[in-house]
Amino acid sequence: MCFLIALSALLFCGCGRLQVLDEGQTPLGWFTKRTGASAELLQEEDLGPYTAPPFADSVYHPEHAVGDAEHHIDLSSLSEGYVAVSASSANRMKFQVLKDELVYNYDLASDGTVSFFPLQSGDGLYRFRIMENVVDNKYAEVCSVSSEVLLADEFQPFLRPSDYVPYTRDSLCVQKAQELAATAGDELGMVKAVFRFVCTGVSYDTVKASKLTSGYMPIPDETMQTGKGICFDYAALVGAMLRSQGIPTKEIFGYVSPGGLYHAWNMFYTAQTGWVTVSYEVRGARWNRLDLTFSANGADGTFIGDGGNYTDVYIY
Repeated sequence: MCFLIALSALLFCGCGRLQVLDEGQTPLGWFTKRTGASAELLQEEDLGPYTAPPFADSVYHPEHAVGDAEHHIDLSSLSEGYVAVSASSANRMKFQVLKDELVYNYDLASDGTVSFFPLQSGDGLYRFRIMENVVDNKYAEVCSVSSEVLLADEFQPFLRPSDYVPYTRDSLCVQKAQELAATAGDELGMVKAVFRFVCTGVSYDTVKASKLTSGYMPIPDETMQTGKGICFDYAALVGAMLRSQGIPTKEIFGYVSPGGLYHAWNMFYTAQTGWVTVSYEVRGARWNRLDLTFSANGADGTFIGDGGNYTDVYIY
């Protein structure tokens, strides 16, 4: 007997109800007062190079994959914070990651393309399931495996490319991040440079938001080249640039009050202390919440204070 589950499609972050505030000074000392869609960068001292650690990649090892001829789950990199999976079918596919009460459902290509998904729920026993569509929005399990996960450290899932934060060593956004590192000085300088670049280089695409369909996935290089995007695009571009330079960065989906706006933003980690902006402090030895969609479009609050009006739902 087939065990069927219903997986509802989640429309990722069109942010169609985003409201852009009037022009104003950002709380960071990074920008001059914005006028319309334009912004001028403040002159900054050259702090010298930031030296990033070695590039942390996500790699598929077919020789270690378990499954059958059409379904492959590679568990060889669990300590590095990700699982690799591929499947071939004439039907739509899903991949499910379960740990304790947490369940993540992902779209999975049915043409054998390899996907990478983060192990964002930390150490413990995981179950991985490849699911095939059988009727309407119901899926049946066709392959599954369980495994204990012991991460090399808590940051591993947030230092590597994945389907939600896709990039390679040769990506344009990675090359730009390396260019920015030349004058960044340190980790916080690198964060500052990346957020300044994205904030002034990408504007919110209301047309795209209004036409967004289920299953949309970002392409950071495309966002950088077109200079337009929705919140998912902002978060993925920032994540790719910072992760590629060794700075742990989460991509988060959730709700922002008031209004219950479904939205995407980033959190980054630094062990440094003492960086105080005009109105907000980036606290050392903890994750700090940043929201580029609002800041890049004229609203104060790149740093979201204590984040009391933010509700995290999914982390990638």
